Amino acid sequence: MADTLVIVESPAKAKTIGKYLGSKYIVKASMGHVRDLPKSQTGVDVTRGFEPKYITIRGKGDVLKTLKDAAKKVKKVYLAADPDREGEAIAWHLAQYLGLDLNQPLRVVFNEITKDAIKEAFKQPRHINMDLVNAQQARRILDRLVGYNISPILWKKVRKGLSAGRVQSVTVKLILDREREIQQFIPEEYWTIASKLISKGKDFEAKFYGYGDEKVELKSEADVQEVYKRMADQPYVVQKVTKRERKRNPAPPFITSSLQQEAARKLNFRTAKTMRIAQELYEGIDVGSKEGAVGLITYMRTDSTRISTTAQEEAKAYILDKFGAEYILSEPRTAAKNENAQDAHEAIRPTAVIRTPDEIKEFLSRDQLRLYRLIWERFLASQMSSAVLDTMSVDIAIGDVIFRATGSKVKFPGFMKVYIEGNDDGNEEESFLPPIEEGQTLEQKSIEPAQHFTQPPPRYSEARLVKTLEEQGIGRPSTYAPTLETVQKRGYVALEEKRFVPTELGEIVITLMEEFFPEILDVEFTAHMESDLDGIEDGIANWVNVLDAFYGGFAKRVSFAEEEMKEVELKDEESDEICELCGRVMVYKLGRFGKFLACSGFPDCRNTKPIVKETGVKCPQCETGEIIERKSKKSRIFYGCNQYPECDFVSWDKPIARPCPKCSSMLVEKKRKKQGVSIACTKCDYQEEADS
Repeated sequence: MADTLVIVESPAKAKTIGKYLGSKYIVKASMGHVRDLPKSQTGVDVTRGFEPKYITIRGKGDVLKTLKDAAKKVKKVYLAADPDREGEAIAWHLAQYLGLDLNQPLRVVFNEITKDAIKEAFKQPRHINMDLVNAQQARRILDRLVGYNISPILWKKVRKGLSAGRVQSVTVKLILDREREIQQFIPEEYWTIASKLISKGKDFEAKFYGYGDEKVELKSEADVQEVYKRMADQPYVVQKVTKRERKRNPAPPFITSSLQQEAARKLNFRTAKTMRIAQELYEGIDVGSKEGAVGLITYMRTDSTRISTTAQEEAKAYILDKFGAEYILSEPRTAAKNENAQDAHEAIRPTAVIRTPDEIKEFLSRDQLRLYRLIWERFLASQMSSAVLDTMSVDIAIGDVIFRATGSKVKFPGFMKVYIEGNDDGNEEESFLPPIEEGQTLEQKSIEPAQHFTQPPPRYSEARLVKTLEEQGIGRPSTYAPTLETVQKRGYVALEEKRFVPTELGEIVITLMEEFFPEILDVEFTAHMESDLDGIEDGIANWVNVLDAFYGGFAKRVSFAEEEMKEVELKDEESDEICELCGRVMVYKLGRFGKFLACSGFPDCRNTKPIVKETGVKCPQCETGEIIERKSKKSRIFYGCNQYPECDFVSWDKPIARPCPKCSSMLVEKKRKKQGVSIACTKCDYQEEADS
């Protein structure tokens, strides 16, 4: 007969933990938060020390009744929500509702859901940490005060349904500021000269460096002609050969932000998807009769690269067995700590390194396996020896003109045998130069100048934006994914070709907030507020004092904005389309999935239709329709015939508006991570490089 009740957040977590605890324990799920501030009102009494008014979340009544009934039948109740502020707050709310004695050690925390970790955690229950609870309360109240004071003003002055959030507003401003940079950017011309040379029968490339010891930038075609003039009829002579041995260290184990970034680069996962799948891996997957349900990774909301000694030793034993002694670290590697990091938990790692991706792949979905493999390989590589590269730099003199060639080759792979970190520009290919000696005369095969123009900073991808938020100290690991989801749902930004673009609505709202609420949009102010919340968690700051310091000036700005902010009329942009139902002009509207066309006669006429992007390519299947750009339910772009459903032709590759020169079939644009963009025929083997 069970005499102890354990409450966690999710049924999956309850199932995994229940297996380890045995028959004396009953494990139930609260299904997340059970109490929150009311949606219909601010729910915070600013005159009484920011006292919050909590109510039961709609739909949680039956869950709470079940938990209360179960609590009456047992001797002890333990609260085992996730090991962070949110989890601590959930535990506190449950304790309040169930009438538990807060002076008793009710709280059980663990960083991984494995048998040993669970058993150990229940040997050391602790009291609910009110510093953690107050830090979460302060964040919730702060966000409520900002949202419920600014949003009504935006409703009145701009459009009904608008809202403003503290971290979300700064995020939109970052995206808008980047767009302004791009619009104001003035490209500058520059040139490069690449010469293909031959040494010992092998080709390699050298690029113009400068004159003598001076590095020179080529800013015009005239500069290029000056180089050619100085080089005229002179031999290519190897002036200097420099060889070095260089060590390359692996990336540290994943933290929340780096996991989100790498999953975006390598797996093409959205931030929210990464965190959803990571949660599944953390809470437990049934991996067969031998182990049953087990948590496969440690807690996935963390900003620390720290690894336990036990995990280090397990990895060391595995590496020794699979790769040999030369791949083992002589001493543990420590990564530099981010000054904004709370360092509350270990890095994200597999709970058992011997549980390899290949051994458990039959129990995981495709996406679960891909993410688990990424985490497993990253962790293992972080515990392996450095790679050793042979690097070579060659200066070639043609008179006083200097060309330079560089190359590298892996001498000892080390961690690279398992994993290499990606980057936003793709992985660089390792190249090695042929044997070259000082004083050697080289044969020139070709020489080509190229004109370039400097490029504006790129728009933010999800990965790049998460990295920026982390670097600026905006938000914390648990807030990145919901923040990016929220700013899109509110229509302030849109994703175009996997890059964030501010909408007209987003620009209007941020412009108004820049004028009336500048501190809310100030990156340093927001980062300082995060530090204050960390101070509450650490017990060195009082949560009421932190809120009071913010609210005094903020309340004055709210009053000023209510009086002085002018109304903004948002006019819909007219299109060339005419509504086929009523004959009115159709206008562009912005929805959750981007722009669409709607009748200007709304609400009398509710006709809507998608915006069609033509490609100018005839359908190769029906030969009467045209290929147009479409979007899948998951917002992925594909191409299909405009005669659908009569013609069901589809292609994930973008069609090219010219036929294959070899067989006259349709050409498409192929995008590959390593090879870049190429053009290929859909029928024959014709291929060509796309223009850069």
